[in-house]
Amino acid sequence: MKKTYKIEVDCANCANKMELATKNTAGVKDAVVNFMTLKMKVEFEEGADPKTVMPEVLANCRKVEDDCEIFF
Repeated sequence: MKKTYKIEVDCANCANKMELATKNTAGVKDAVVNFMTLKMKVEFEEGADPKTVMPEVLANCRKVEDDCEIFF
């Protein structure tokens, strides 16, 4: 399953850090963060519940960029 989320991030480097943090979250198969459009596309592993995974994604992203936001 793939979903797209609106994000808020200050710079392209921070967006890259968010992408890496998202990819390293359990339940995420792949992720792409686009700084220009302020969107994050997340592909979830089979059987993963986005409602459970996304709070973990946000927590991991805030470890590398504390003022980022993901709207889900």
